[in-house]
Amino acid sequence: MAEFSLDLNEEQRDLRDWVHGFAAEVVRPAAAEWDAREETPWPIIQEAAKVGLYGFEFLATCWADPTGLSLPIASEELFWGDAGIGLSIFGTSLAVAAIYGAGTPEQLVEWVPQCFGDVDSPAVAAFCTSEPEAGSDVGSMRTRAVYDEATDEWVLNGQKAYATNGGIAGVHVVTASIEPELGSRGQAAFVVPPGTPGLTATRKLRKLGLRASHTADVFLDDVRVPGRCLLGGKDALDERLARARSGQRASGQAAMRTFELSRPTVGAQALGVARAAYEYALDYAKERVQFGRPIISNQAVAFALADMKMEIDAARLLVWRASWMGRNNRPFTAGEGSMSKLKAGEVAVSVTDKAVQLLGGAGFLRDHPVERWYRDAKIYTIFEGTSEIQRLVISRAISGMQIR
Repeated sequence: MAEFSLDLNEEQRDLRDWVHGFAAEVVRPAAAEWDAREETPWPIIQEAAKVGLYGFEFLATCWADPTGLSLPIASEELFWGDAGIGLSIFGTSLAVAAIYGAGTPEQLVEWVPQCFGDVDSPAVAAFCTSEPEAGSDVGSMRTRAVYDEATDEWVLNGQKAYATNGGIAGVHVVTASIEPELGSRGQAAFVVPPGTPGLTATRKLRKLGLRASHTADVFLDDVRVPGRCLLGGKDALDERLARARSGQRASGQAAMRTFELSRPTVGAQALGVARAAYEYALDYAKERVQFGRPIISNQAVAFALADMKMEIDAARLLVWRASWMGRNNRPFTAGEGSMSKLKAGEVAVSVTDKAVQLLGGAGFLRDHPVERWYRDAKIYTIFEGTSEIQRLVISRAISGMQIR
C-alpha cells in the first residue's frame, strides 16, 4: 500500500521558496506604490518574465505536476507578496486556461505564445465572459457570435464587464452565445487576435482593491475573427449544438469549464492574502506593548490569532484536495472545487478584518499593509462565482436537486 503523506516533494519545496523569494524581494516592496498609482506594473511583469515566472513554460510545468499542487503553491506565495501585482502577473493564465481547456493543439501553439509576448516586450491576455446582465447567470449572456459562411468569419457583437486586462491585452478570449435559446449550452469561446478592429475598452474601472491589476469593460462592435479563432473548431461546435438541440446532456460549456479549472487556484490566491495579514498581525501582537506587556499575552488577541491560523490551514487543505482532484480527473461530486474557493475567500475576508482590528487605529492607516490586504480580500467572495453561487453549486451537488 502506498504511503500517505502531506509533505511537499523537493520540486514543490523549491518552487515555493523560489516564488516566495520573488514575492518578498520584488513584489512586496513595490506593492504600496502600484496600489496607489492604480496602474499595471509592467516593469514587474517584465522582471517576472526574465526569471521565468511569467510565461507558458511556467504554467505548463505547474500543470504537469501529477499532484496538482504546484500552481496553488505558487499562487499562494505570489499573492502573499501582493494580490494586485499577483493578478497582473497571473491574470493572463485565465485566458490561457480557456485556450488550453477548449482549444485544439494547433490553437494552443498559435495563440498561447501571443498571450505572454516575450521577455523584452511582455504582453497580457484577457478572458472576457461576465456581462452587465450576465454575471453569475452565464446562461443570460447577450454577446452574440454569428457565422459568415461566405468569408469563414465569426462576427461578434456585445459588451463584456469586469475583464481583467480588458483593452490592454493583446489576445482577448471572448465567450459568446451562438444559439441563445439553448442557454449556456449554446455558447462558445473565441480568440480575438491583437489589433482586431471593433474591440474597444473605453475606461479603466476604479476598484476597492487589486488596484495594480487592470480591469475594464470591453465592447465588441462587428468584430470579425477568422474561423480558426473558434476554440475547438466548428465541427466540434456543430456536434455539441446538435446534442444540445436533441436534449442530450452536455459535458460543459466554455465559461464554466474555465472556472472549474481555475477555482482552487483562485482559492490559493485568497490564502496568500490571508496568510500575509495573519503573519503581520502576529508579529505586531508580539511587539506591541500595552499595560507593560505584549498584547499577544491577552487571551482575546491570542485566541483571535489562533483562529486565524486554524482557518487558513483548513482552507489550504480544501484547496489542495480540489487541486489534486482536478488534476487527477476525480469528479467534484460534492462541489469540492467550489468548497475550496468559497472557504478560502471567506477566510481571507475574515482574517484580514481581524488583522485590521488587532492593529487598532494603526490598522486603519496606509502606514501598515493590512488595510490594503483588507481591501484586496473582498473580491475573493465575489469574482469567479460569488460565495452564494458557490453554495448553490455545493447544495446542488450534495442534494442532486435543482436548488434555486
